[in-house]
Amino acid sequence: MDKRNLKLVPGRNPGESPDPVPGTDSAAVSSASLAMPGTSRAAAILPLELVDVGLVSGDAALLKEINLAFGGDRTSVILGPNGAGKTLLLRICHGLLSPTTGKVRWRDPDLAMHPAAQGMVFQKPVVLRRSVEDNIRFALKACRVERALHAGCLAHALEASGLGPLAGRRAMHLSGGERQRLSLARCLAVQHRVLFLDEPTAHLDPAATRRVEEMIALIHEDGTRVIMVTHDIGQARRLADEIVFMHRGEVLESGPATDFFARPGTAEAAAYLRGDLIW
Repeated sequence: MDKRNLKLVPGRNPGESPDPVPGTDSAAVSSASLAMPGTSRAAAILPLELVDVGLVSGDAALLKEINLAFGGDRTSVILGPNGAGKTLLLRICHGLLSPTTGKVRWRDPDLAMHPAAQGMVFQKPVVLRRSVEDNIRFALKACRVERALHAGCLAHALEASGLGPLAGRRAMHLSGGERQRLSLARCLAVQHRVLFLDEPTAHLDPAATRRVEEMIALIHEDGTRVIMVTHDIGQARRLADEIVFMHRGEVLESGPATDFFARPGTAEAAAYLRGDLIW
């Protein structure tokens, strides 16, 4: 795929949080998001709606007339074969890419662009050249979480991720699974309203995958709306409340996970669930 012609949002780098919204009381917003443990803090900015979204690179249509709405407090899994457009769709949702056509709409656009509102975790963990605890502290500062809350957020993230014994270790010395847990620990500390995950266990062994999946479930239970990409059918069965199934840049199905796995509505989805090769 030639991605040279894809349009990156000006001033944004992959993995970088949006700039603060002018005139917004950052501390107050962060405090509000942290004040609702166990409930959905995403309600203030959802639904996230994609209306006739398309993405073109040269002569290739990479995404075609995507119409979706993400609401509620569910875990959504975007599922499909390699090359279906899953990651491109996720990046458009998060604001790392601008669609060629169509619109992306949040219920509260200003609040959705606050640094603490959204987070994203990539296939390859992004960690800073500092200790585990300093990685988490940096996220709290960058997302403008009230300083008075830092100690509690840090302690909670270290305990939940199982990284407490490694708090003083340099992040660059962690294993791949530990680095991914650190990425999620930063998100757990900040308590984003919505978290986007791009195949976070793609390069991990089964034991590390299980630890990461447990953290994803915990983050969701803690009140964050999760939208996740995977091509792992077993993982989708374990984590998804709803499925968005993609193939060749199109959304072929979307709905409750139980219905999708019991009664897929398209031949492509049925073939995918059987393990057939589709292209």
